[in-house]
Amino acid sequence: MSNITIKTAEEIELMRESGRLLAKVFTMLDTFIVPGITTMEINDKVEDYIVNDLQARPASKGQYDYQYVLNTSLNEVVCHGIPKVDESLKAKDIINVDITLEKNGFIADSSKMYVMPEASPLARKLVKDTYEAMWEGIKQVKPGATLGDIGAAIQHHAQTNGYSVVREYCGHGIGREMHEDPQVLHYGIRGQGIPLKEGMTFTIEPMINQGGMKIKTKKDGWTVVTRDKKLSAQSEHTILVTENGYEVLTLRDEEKAFVVKNNL
Repeated sequence: MSNITIKTAEEIELMRESGRLLAKVFTMLDTFIVPGITTMEINDKVEDYIVNDLQARPASKGQYDYQYVLNTSLNEVVCHGIPKVDESLKAKDIINVDITLEKNGFIADSSKMYVMPEASPLARKLVKDTYEAMWEGIKQVKPGATLGDIGAAIQHHAQTNGYSVVREYCGHGIGREMHEDPQVLHYGIRGQGIPLKEGMTFTIEPMINQGGMKIKTKKDGWTVVTRDKKLSAQSEHTILVTENGYEVLTLRDEEKAFVVKNNL
């Protein structure tokens, strides 16, 4: 626990603001992402919106020498897809858009799946089940719970629905830095791992594969794909451990009805 930063009340307020602004980015994208648009157009639109409309900083740009402000991961791409000027969305695609935003020194991180109008029923189910798996993990968060509780809940939901969980990538602590301790695995055993404490902030971001869990990184050094070329999906939020449970710092307006309906 010595390397985990417990946020103060003042720092939590700043993180809430970063999360609120990041949620607005996805709301803006809801009408922008349509078949025919290129992934580079998504990148450029988000950069302009974050910088000029929100007066914030796209935290991914320049991190680890990365040139762009987000990742666009289509279909069999698990994560870290690079925006391209010649990559246009097709009517059957699914795409994960993963964005970070820094405001007043604190970073929020979230991703959302966008489903094109002719995507197959199996693709739609994968996206739905991945989103639900993330929430199964979020529901475990409270002081005294463990990181293993989060991973076990996600793994159970994914595997019950016939999917596999990517093991090589995980959630992470977040605050002044994009990647802080602890690592948040999306598989695990209940009761094991670090106990959660009020004031911890981290991401939960499961990557769920339609087929096997094996992945590979393409020659560009960034893009991670499924080895069997089957579809992959991801959902991500930044979470705060509160006195009695959790707060989703990057919650979008569209999700509030889902949260109420499912008593989350």
